[in-house]
Amino acid sequence: MPITRTKPATRSYLRRIALVVALVSAGCAAASKYYDPEKPNRTPSGFRNTAPQEPRASLLKWQWERLTQGLPKAPANNYKFPMATPEIAWLQANQSVASVTWISHATALLQISGMNVITDPIFSGRASPFSFVGPLRKVPLNITPEQLPHIDVVVISHNHYDHLDQASVEQLNRQPGGPPLFLVPLGVKEWMAGVGITNVREMDWWDKTSAGKLDISFVPAQHWSARSLTDRSETLWGGWVIKTADGAPHPFSVFFAGDTGYSKDFQDIGRKFGSFDFALIPIGAYAPRWFMQGQHVDPEQAVQIHKDVHAKRSIGIHWGTFELADEPLDEPPQLLAEAVKKAGLPAQEFTVLKHGETVKLD
Repeated sequence: MPITRTKPATRSYLRRIALVVALVSAGCAAASKYYDPEKPNRTPSGFRNTAPQEPRASLLKWQWERLTQGLPKAPANNYKFPMATPEIAWLQANQSVASVTWISHATALLQISGMNVITDPIFSGRASPFSFVGPLRKVPLNITPEQLPHIDVVVISHNHYDHLDQASVEQLNRQPGGPPLFLVPLGVKEWMAGVGITNVREMDWWDKTSAGKLDISFVPAQHWSARSLTDRSETLWGGWVIKTADGAPHPFSVFFAGDTGYSKDFQDIGRKFGSFDFALIPIGAYAPRWFMQGQHVDPEQAVQIHKDVHAKRSIGIHWGTFELADEPLDEPPQLLAEAVKKAGLPAQEFTVLKHGETVKLD
C-alpha cells in the first residue's frame, strides 16, 4: 500500500488545530472560576466534599427497582398527615420570643432577636423545573408566603429544586416592605441575578456575615449540586449556623444542616461552635441506602449529627412532603424515635413537628 505523505501546509494546519484543542482542553480542566489551589473543596472541575467523592451509583438501576417493585409505597395514613393550626397572628406579631416553625420539607421559619429567617423556601406544588412532572407535594401547604411575617433573611443550602425553588424566592423577593437578604452558596448569586434577585451575598464554607442582630456562617455538608444534566457541582452546597451577635441579651443559636449525607464535617462544626440551642436536621429521602448513602442521612445518622454538633434540641426536617426516595413518607419519624431511644436520649430531645407547627424556645 502506498504511503500518503502530508503536505507541509496541511501539517501546519493540523498543528494549529492540535494547539487549539490543547488550549480548549486546558481551559476545560480549569473551567471553574471558583478554583482555588489553597482550598480543597474548590477544584478545577468544580466543588467537592471534604471526604473523597464516592463513585456515582446507577440512577437507571434505582429507577428500574422503583418501577418493578412499586416504590415508594403509600404511607399507612394514605397521606393524611396530622396538621397543626398555624399561629399566624402570633408569628406576625412576635418580636421577642425565639421560635421555630416547620412549614414543610426543609422550609422552616426561625424567629430570633426580632429577626425572621426562612430556610430553603419551597411553596410550590412540585419540586421540579416543570409544572407537569417531577415530585409532587403530597401534603398541602398550610402556611402561605402571604401569611408569613416580613422575612429579613433567606438562607439557601444548595441549588436542587426541592431547596431552591424559583417561584418561591421570586415571591419572597417581592414581599411588601422590601426584599429579604438572600444568603447563598458560591455560584448561586449568578443564578439569582438571572431571575432578578440582587440583594444577595454568596459564601464559601466557614465564611461569616452579619445580618441585623444575627451572625450567620456557612458550613460544610456532604452533598452535591445541579439544576441540569451539565452543571453538576458547579455551585457549592452546605449548612448554616445562625446565632445572635456577641453581647446579645438573650443569646440563641440554630444549626440548619440543609441536605446531607453523614461525614466528619459535623464533628468539625461541633468543635468550632461548641453547641447549639436548636438544630434542624434532615431525616428523610434515605432509601435505598446503596444509592442514597453518600447524599442523604438516615434517621440514625441524623441522631449522630445531633450529638456531633452538641444540639440541645433538634427537629427532623426533609420528610413528609415530597416523595424523593423509596421509603414511605411516614417512616422517617418512626425510625427517628427508635434511633433516639437506642442512643439513650430523652424522647423530646430530637423529634418531629406537624406541618405548620411552632415551637417557642425561650
